[in-house]
Amino acid sequence: MIPSPVIPGASEARNPLVSRIIQALKPPAAWSLIITIYGDAVVPRGGSLWLGVLLEIMAGFGIGGGVVRTAMSRLASDGWLERTRVGRNSFYRLAPKGRAVFEAATERIYFAPPHPWDGRLRIAVLADGNDRSSQREALTSLGYGQLAPGVLIGLDETEARNGVVTLTAADVSEADGRRLAARAWPLERIADGYRRFEQVFGQVQVDGSSLSELDSLLLRVLLVHEYRRIILRDPLLPKALLPDDWPGHEARTLCAKLYRALIPPSEQWLDAHGSNETGPLPPPDRRFRQRFAQDLA
Repeated sequence: MIPSPVIPGASEARNPLVSRIIQALKPPAAWSLIITIYGDAVVPRGGSLWLGVLLEIMAGFGIGGGVVRTAMSRLASDGWLERTRVGRNSFYRLAPKGRAVFEAATERIYFAPPHPWDGRLRIAVLADGNDRSSQREALTSLGYGQLAPGVLIGLDETEARNGVVTLTAADVSEADGRRLAARAWPLERIADGYRRFEQVFGQVQVDGSSLSELDSLLLRVLLVHEYRRIILRDPLLPKALLPDDWPGHEARTLCAKLYRALIPPSEQWLDAHGSNETGPLPPPDRRFRQRFAQDLA
């Protein structure tokens, strides 16, 4: 089944609330929004989306078709997306590179569990040499923070290899742990991001009538896009190592509440208008229904 070139009802006027949020946030790049749309809304529904549907969604953000097509071409050439054609219609899905990146991000965004602390910090010492940058990048991706040049600390064990020596510091008090955490991770900058998130989204009311289905999808994408930008920089430290007034907990509860409220109308829009190579998008997978559920239990 080839989708029609026009999606009835998809071009309805954007809600002023959505416009205000777009203006309040740092204007997101088209390519970055596209990745968020795929990871959040398309992957749970089989992974492939007709370009015409994506153009309608992006138009809701005020991003024109030429910009979207250029971004899609760049994402495909950089290995993030794969394109297939059916007749004159183009369909895109995340390539293996894009799937791997978003699978890891998915756990942090939607399912981040409480991180227990055993009272110990792991110390990673980088060997001298030209490979220090890649060693540091690998450890940072595992949640390590830089305490001093060539010295990083983290919570989890990591294999000692490629010139990295990992030690364990036992019996670190909470007070000492907090002081070290404040030095190793940019916690204040991350906290500012959470506070800004709460400021932008804290006044949003989703009552089921003020937003159209398309507006609900737009707001959902903006919500996840902004939250993803912050949480992927957050080392997700246990409560014992965080400042007493850490805003990340309230920001996550807010995100969970809004996201769960936006799911029904936004998914109804995708039910009605989303399509792939074979026709309408399949329903979202079971794991999708569990997103943020534990945060509101």
